[in-house]
Amino acid sequence: MISRKSTPKATRGKGFEKLGESKYNVTVVKLGGKTLITLLRRFFIKDFENYKDAEVRRGYGTLCSIVGIMLNILLFAGKYFAGVVTNSIAITADAFNNLSDAGSSVMTLIGFKFAGKKADKDHPFGHGRIEYIAGLGVSLAILLMGFELAKGSVEKIMNPEPVDTSILAICILIASIAVKSYMCIYNTRIGEKISSAAMKATGMDSLSDSIATAVVLISILVTKFTGVMIDGWCGVLVAAFIFWAGINAAKETIGPLLGQPPEPEFVQEIEDIVMAHKYIQGIHDLVVHDYGPGRLMISLHAEVPGDEDIFELHDEIDDIEMELNDKLNCESVIHMDPIETNNEAVQSKKAKVVEIIKTYDEEITIHDFRMNQGPTHTNLIFDAVLPAGYKKSPEVANDELSKLIQSQMPGCYAVIKMDISYV
Repeated sequence: MISRKSTPKATRGKGFEKLGESKYNVTVVKLGGKTLITLLRRFFIKDFENYKDAEVRRGYGTLCSIVGIMLNILLFAGKYFAGVVTNSIAITADAFNNLSDAGSSVMTLIGFKFAGKKADKDHPFGHGRIEYIAGLGVSLAILLMGFELAKGSVEKIMNPEPVDTSILAICILIASIAVKSYMCIYNTRIGEKISSAAMKATGMDSLSDSIATAVVLISILVTKFTGVMIDGWCGVLVAAFIFWAGINAAKETIGPLLGQPPEPEFVQEIEDIVMAHKYIQGIHDLVVHDYGPGRLMISLHAEVPGDEDIFELHDEIDDIEMELNDKLNCESVIHMDPIETNNEAVQSKKAKVVEIIKTYDEEITIHDFRMNQGPTHTNLIFDAVLPAGYKKSPEVANDELSKLIQSQMPGCYAVIKMDISYV
């Protein structure tokens, strides 16, 4: 996964600042102490530091996409001119690659525009997942680029061709690396701040282009000073990296579309908020539904004392739902599960069951514990939660746990409902 932060070290000079190396080991130059995106956002994005706001997210997506389109078109024009002047097929081909990158930025722009549409009758949960689809489209474009580069590189290995080594070609490539590195950094940083898989995929696309162009430059310099032709072999290495980058970018977008589990930090935030209320004894069956960035719905069961006033409990549940909405920007639905909290016999049996289950597997938890005591035996009724992808089937785990509890608690029978964790 792409890391979220880099640590800049500012060094002041005349008319510009240089930031230290980011996670991609590239340098960013800030004219007058401000990057292009930093300057433009002040004019086009209201409340630009409120990254969780839907309008702010859309503003960043639109701004970064338009800047990407403009920069890619400028790179295309410069490289195409240089390719014609130097008669370099490699630079001309790289120019059209930048033109396709402009198309990827258009795709991202369209994705943000449609993802920002409000919910309607046909799409009551909004259109936020279109942003993931746009990111997937960019990922496929990266993979296509890698395939074409690998194909062309193998052809160059089989049939070596002279490489243009003019100063103009070298300067154009250096400028391209600088621009693409900057595009990688701003897309990735903004993508992290607004939690946009599409923008992070675009950042990965720019990184791939930057490294590909850097390898082309290295091969030109090696040929210029040694006469050794390594262009094709370098291209194969770059193609392999681009495939890796494309697959990682695709994972960022396919995961939410298929239904990936929420981040552990987000789950912990939910638990902290809910458990901070005095009547809540525990929570379980937490499910997070992702309908696009900023469009989360959660549902959970909250255990409450069964002997408290139902109206007071309901009022507290309403307060929790509103708090989750305010602090985490998500809609929530909470189901109340009444449990016995003052029955020592029930609590004693529950503690023994928990102890037995921990010896079986520490990852299994239980909830909704109840006890029905009869003249000949006692039924211990509860739900057991298995981790997602558990090594044993629910049926096997149920049978083994029931026998284990019965063997260690004579006269007690376990009536277990097996659940699967979604977090």
